[in-house]
Amino acid sequence: MMIRTLAAMALAMAATMAGANERYEGYYYPEITSSEVFTRVIREGPPSSKDVRVGFITDLTASQLAAPESPRFVFFAKGSDSKHLNVVALDDDVFSTIYRARAVLAQMTSNMRNNEFFRQQDLETVATFYDLLQIMEFETLVISDGETWAHQVTFERN
Repeated sequence: MMIRTLAAMALAMAATMAGANERYEGYYYPEITSSEVFTRVIREGPPSSKDVRVGFITDLTASQLAAPESPRFVFFAKGSDSKHLNVVALDDDVFSTIYRARAVLAQMTSNMRNNEFFRQQDLETVATFYDLLQIMEFETLVISDGETWAHQVTFERN
């Protein structure tokens, strides 16, 4: 009986997560064309919240808008607890391939290493952008060229 209950709960959670992302497909980005699961938990961080995730996105957006050039991609979080991070290209070149998109994410890792949180947690030499998203309790990241492809990363904490 307990196994059935646990299985039903897991199925309900998976359906809820899939449903949340399906609401955004075709509206903010095209259908998901590839996916991966990120399971590494390098360290349990302080408890996260919607405010922390929204503040993070706000800071990223503010730094983009403060730069002399126009942003080439946007960040936005969705879902009732802002646990679904989306990064969508605004032009045809920046994320023309998944490899270029991953390169931008790698560059974000470099930029985050100067972040006070990374230094306080002694993470600046070991953590990646994905680790930071994992610590902030994001459930998914979708990165897209905004036209033909969307790649989803699902963050699992065991």
